[in-house]
Amino acid sequence: FVQLALAATRLALEDAGLGEEESADLEPGFGTFDLDPARTAVQLGSAMGGIAHAENQLRSFLESGARSLDPRLATTTFAGAASCQIAVRLGISGPNATNAMSCAAGTMAIGEGARLVREGVVDVALAGGADAPLAPVCFGAFAALRAMSTRNDAPHRACRPFDHDRDGFVMGEGACVLVLEDWARAEARGARIYARIAGYGTNNDAYHMAAPRPDGAMAVAAIRAALEQAGLPTHLVDHVNAHASSTDLNDRIESAVLRRALGERTDAVSVTGTKPYHGHALGASGAMEAAIVCLSIVDGWVPPTLSLERPGEGCDLDYVVSGRRQRVDVALSDSFGFGGINAVLCL
Repeated sequence: FVQLALAATRLALEDAGLGEEESADLEPGFGTFDLDPARTAVQLGSAMGGIAHAENQLRSFLESGARSLDPRLATTTFAGAASCQIAVRLGISGPNATNAMSCAAGTMAIGEGARLVREGVVDVALAGGADAPLAPVCFGAFAALRAMSTRNDAPHRACRPFDHDRDGFVMGEGACVLVLEDWARAEARGARIYARIAGYGTNNDAYHMAAPRPDGAMAVAAIRAALEQAGLPTHLVDHVNAHASSTDLNDRIESAVLRRALGERTDAVSVTGTKPYHGHALGASGAMEAAIVCLSIVDGWVPPTLSLERPGEGCDLDYVVSGRRQRVDVALSDSFGFGGINAVLCL
């Protein structure tokens, strides 16, 4: 997950026009980037951190003893390893944090990064998420919760958000990092601006560690908080990139949450779930989905919810089932995670 985060950061900085990489390796001095070290923040989210690497190392330990362990194990397993490695490689000495708030982690990191820029604490924030949980015990843990699809006969159609036959998510891995800065600063240096982070809302269901609150009240409140910070009424929302985990409870309750939060506007808002494309990369998913929303705003195109053939009970929104050309001025990106975490970005 550290390597994925480093690679995503380099790509993001290059795309932002803040420098070019020096070499193809990941040795110190891996790029020259136009950043003020003390005025740059790194904010990441990771649900699992380096736990998959630790799982593999445990196997080595049991088979061959302590001398077989990777000497970097202690410094690569904790969730903050990725954001700290970014700081070390780039010499960034500003605020640095990694939250581990499950599936909402990447969304929360972007929201916190935007807050640091908005409050003038930093000029630039590198914000996003990274997770690499593809390992047997990680799989087993989520399978024990019955959160993962068992559609092994058709894996390419296993992730089916909002579909009548959905039976869980497909785990993924990856990283996504966004470069956040003040609009005037970005404009002045001629940066390619994808979108404005206008609002952010987060709270907790205070209900259950693995199930969403049945009435969705706090998720509704998080959406309203993001819109309130943005100073935007619900009737201006065009599109929602939903959490859409393809689990029975989440998709049904999220549909009800959106209908309650958006009110009369609901049926005019396109809704998509993109996890069938990239899998559920846990703490990285929210960052990936926020980036996809940015592309929808720029390109005027909303990706489909793949494998959605027949909406399930209570799933009654305007789901995008094939790619749709659409002008998107205001969009929401929702993330809901274990422990009752709700996080919403308004872009």
